[in-house]
Amino acid sequence: MANENKLQDIIGHCKEYGFVFQSSEIYDGLSAVYDYGQYGSELKKNIRDYWWKSMTQMHENIVGIDAAIFMHPTVWKASGHVDNFSDPMIDNKESKKRYRVDHLIEGHAETLPEADAKALLDEMDRLLAADDFSGLKDLIIKHKMKGQPNDSNEWTDVRQFNLMFDTEMGAVASDNSDDNKVYLRPETAQGIFVNFLNVQKTGRMKVPFGIAQTGKAFRNEIVARGFIFRMREFEQMEMQFFVRPGTQKEWYEYWKEARMKWHLSLGIPAEHYRFHDHVKLAHYADAACDIEYDFPMGFKEVEGVHSRTDFDLKSHQQFSGKKMQYFDNDLDENGKPYGNYVPYVIETSIGLDRAVMMVLSEAYELQDLSTEEKKDDRVVLKFPPMLAPIKLAILPLTKKDGLPEIARELMKECMPLFRCFYEEKDAIGKRYRRQDAIGTPFCITVDHQTKEDQTVTIRYRDSMEQERIPLSSVKQLVLDKIQMF
Repeated sequence: MANENKLQDIIGHCKEYGFVFQSSEIYDGLSAVYDYGQYGSELKKNIRDYWWKSMTQMHENIVGIDAAIFMHPTVWKASGHVDNFSDPMIDNKESKKRYRVDHLIEGHAETLPEADAKALLDEMDRLLAADDFSGLKDLIIKHKMKGQPNDSNEWTDVRQFNLMFDTEMGAVASDNSDDNKVYLRPETAQGIFVNFLNVQKTGRMKVPFGIAQTGKAFRNEIVARGFIFRMREFEQMEMQFFVRPGTQKEWYEYWKEARMKWHLSLGIPAEHYRFHDHVKLAHYADAACDIEYDFPMGFKEVEGVHSRTDFDLKSHQQFSGKKMQYFDNDLDENGKPYGNYVPYVIETSIGLDRAVMMVLSEAYELQDLSTEEKKDDRVVLKFPPMLAPIKLAILPLTKKDGLPEIARELMKECMPLFRCFYEEKDAIGKRYRRQDAIGTPFCITVDHQTKEDQTVTIRYRDSMEQERIPLSSVKQLVLDKIQMF
């Protein structure tokens, strides 16, 4: 169920504690574009690193690349994006507001009882699958849908809207703007496909094998909403896995299971996830599903797993005139080599920004700590230690008596291995609460007893329990807790 209050609380918390800021905020911001602050950028990097290591370092047959954002414009003709990368949109005649049709209908469904909402969404899926734009318009009018209060029940026809940003490359203007036109990539996958042979040959890769990439992508969304869930500039983490034709179904099932295991390894309960099979398949796919997470605004896609067939490589082969084939020496059931073929592809594609929002949504907790004597609460971000922006806070109890010197020495020892935070200001309780709010899993307090027996107090974020441990064991304790694998 949607929880708008929690979403607003998370947005406010991200602003207050340096996770996410509205882009160009001093100029009243830029719609659906966000900047990551000092803690948000660390969280984002940690998620990216965890994905990258789990996808490449932990697999013998998957390697990574970093392709350019700008690509030859024919790439996007071959991929189908120039002709097919669009969403149905509709305008309200009274308010002049433009909506993505599926978002408008989904928003209305959230106001209905569960059974009615399901029936409405099933009907939407059926109409979208049939490209029945007049039926979608009739559905909107029938249910008197509104995106905002001043919308009327008068709507334009539904029409397609291409989502790619384009610009011109080069310093010389041309009478024909198409001569210099280039696109900001709407996905990172095509950079992998056009480098398929480069990687296969230089890496001596043998099918099945994968190529992974992380990087920025850009989509001119009609209506971008949901904080960092849907943005016009975002980051993807994609892996394309090349397989022998005829084996794609088993590999599709394999990667569905493998990717769900990765999500569960973040410590998120299984009931917060679900698979959603696509009703309308993309032009390149023979199977597709989403891994959806229960965000504050309900279950939404965080990752897609797609069986892309051989569409991409064959299309680039056709448009470029270069063979995109692989010679397979393995023997078939008749004892003959499989020979030349264009591989099929299984894609896993996760939005990094959506993963950040997922981890924030799961971690955010407002706790009531009130007692009979005192009203109290705290906001805590229960990040998995491996993902936390700051792993260890080092807090001398006072600013004197040699305690800062001991704390600084511990800081010096730990800084090369993981992110630490040092603070002397305010009472120790206030300092603990600030660390809770940014999700620091461990706090070390250096006090006067430390000078006597070389022990410190460690405080655990989630339980708030404290214990004395040897000063010399702090570094290894934290290292053990933050290991990714």
